[in-house]
Amino acid sequence: MEKAKISSIQLFVLMVLFEMGSALLVPLAIDAKKDAWLAILIGMVVSLVLLLVYHKLYWYYPDLLPTEYVQKILGKVAGTILALLYIFYFMYDASRVLRDFGEMLLSSAYPETPLFIANALLMLVIIYMVRKGIEVIGRSGELLFMFMFSLSVVGFILIVVSGLIDFSNLQPVLEEGLMPVLKVALTQTLYFPFTEVIVFTMILPYLNNPKKAKLTMMCATGLSGINLILTMLINISVLGVDLTARSQFPLLSTVQTIQVADFLERLDVFFMLGLVIGIFFKISILFYAAVIGTSSLFKVQSPSRLAYPLGLIVLFISMSIASNFQEHIHEGMKVAMYVVHLPLLVIFPILLLLIAFVKNRKKTTG
Repeated sequence: MEKAKISSIQLFVLMVLFEMGSALLVPLAIDAKKDAWLAILIGMVVSLVLLLVYHKLYWYYPDLLPTEYVQKILGKVAGTILALLYIFYFMYDASRVLRDFGEMLLSSAYPETPLFIANALLMLVIIYMVRKGIEVIGRSGELLFMFMFSLSVVGFILIVVSGLIDFSNLQPVLEEGLMPVLKVALTQTLYFPFTEVIVFTMILPYLNNPKKAKLTMMCATGLSGINLILTMLINISVLGVDLTARSQFPLLSTVQTIQVADFLERLDVFFMLGLVIGIFFKISILFYAAVIGTSSLFKVQSPSRLAYPLGLIVLFISMSIASNFQEHIHEGMKVAMYVVHLPLLVIFPILLLLIAFVKNRKKTTG
């Protein structure tokens, strides 16, 4: 581990930016139709339980990275295999978000630019920042969070002033009952974006005040959830369910409809900046976790040396992950949820906590 510390405020800011990241882009929980906001709310509430699991593991091993304490819990061989799985997951998730960024940029602003160029430029900046360490990531997050928050407030005011909101698009609530909403919550929104914060277990050992970890994580998830609920409520009330579902990037479509006093329009460029900031930090945190996880697992003295080779791997995975954007979204929302997210974000952490509980109980009683 590098000798660095971040404050609880920096952790809070990074978590909010991370959770909102690519989740603002896509029509989140749209399979629940008008009740998408409710599916996000349920997913957020259930994720708080898993957040307590992640925090308890950190509480048992406050000075160790997860790649180190899984070896203490499971033994050297099984622990190393699981640690490798998590490192691969962080890189895979980073490549998925990088692909989201490239597709958004190309479809919205630079249709003639090759996807590789867009992804490579962002990856170079991320590699540079990750090489500087967690303190630089934390301070950058504090600085850009205020800019993104200001954009959100201005955007909300402009949408309200434009008179675009039609609450009838949100009615009736629970038209098809509660079961479809629960299904979406437990198969989609629980994992994306809420339990993806398992990546922060790689950053918690750098926290300068460990006692504030639980409250900070809970508050960050709560604020992110409220923001995502508001975003989907606005998208559906402005565009309607059908248009929101058909749109690749509904938030951008919503912002494009803003027109105030016949001169304030085409504001989507400003909001693309906000989306890019969120995506930038989400990839940076996932990539940073992969770099320090790899360095701790293979005893590499200088983690920054790994940034370039691992960055290239993330870049090439983002290019080869799917042949088009529809395939990429299908893989993320339907395949990865069960194959990757369910075992790594839910099943394994609970099993690890049970084993750690038994082992630590033996120590205290022995």
